[in-house]
Amino acid sequence: MYSFVLHAHQKIDRVALRHLHKLVSDCSKFPSQREILHFEGGNGPDAPKFKRTADDQPWHFIDPFNSEDTSLHVIVGDHYDRLVKALRQNDRTRASFEAAWLAHALVDGMTPAHHYPYEEEMERLRGERTGARIGLKGRGLVRGENARDSLIRNLQLVGPRGLMTSHTAFEAGAYMVLAPSRLHRGMPKADDIAELNKHGVIEYFKHMTREVGALGMFDSYLEEGWTPKLARLVRRELGPRMVMMVTLAWYAAAVEAGVITPERR
Repeated sequence: MYSFVLHAHQKIDRVALRHLHKLVSDCSKFPSQREILHFEGGNGPDAPKFKRTADDQPWHFIDPFNSEDTSLHVIVGDHYDRLVKALRQNDRTRASFEAAWLAHALVDGMTPAHHYPYEEEMERLRGERTGARIGLKGRGLVRGENARDSLIRNLQLVGPRGLMTSHTAFEAGAYMVLAPSRLHRGMPKADDIAELNKHGVIEYFKHMTREVGALGMFDSYLEEGWTPKLARLVRRELGPRMVMMVTLAWYAAAVEAGVITPERR
């Protein structure tokens, strides 16, 4: 199922870049689709999950309604600042990396499954720090006090409705819903750009994550599974917001770096 998740990020990157090209007349100094997608998949933020401890992994989970949960905002801000710097220096390799990883962090932060208290539940199942996990095997197995306890804990983790199973299945299902969509609703309008200019990328990101969180999509999935209503929310509300957020973040970075000139609208 991880392949579904990786393809979802690539899909959103492609659409966001297409929208960016529609916003301005010249994007030649911004990384191309090929350059950006090089830093997804095996070179993206999800790749370390297969081989590193959790302490070395990008942790893109967030509680949209907790003002003190700012770790993902810091990650987004760092990638944004480094993207601006790389664009100013005409360092296309670095700019491609930062554009891809910035987009990945933004999309993860807007994914309903990433709003669930995953780390707390993982620690409860393991009875240890989440950082003690090593690689894929370390994440998929739980050692309990005895054989029976281990079985129960592992079912709660990777069983049919387990923590990890539900998380990954939601993301895979969301990609299947979004895959055939052209996501036209994700094209930023003049009002969206005005709001971005007024509040900045981080505040706009906070607003978008709260909007997504208020829709309660992952809670609905956990209670009822995939329903026509949930699929419509993903297609009409979630996907377009993700594309718009990535488009606007790239747009803002390119404008700040001086590599594109905003069109008069």
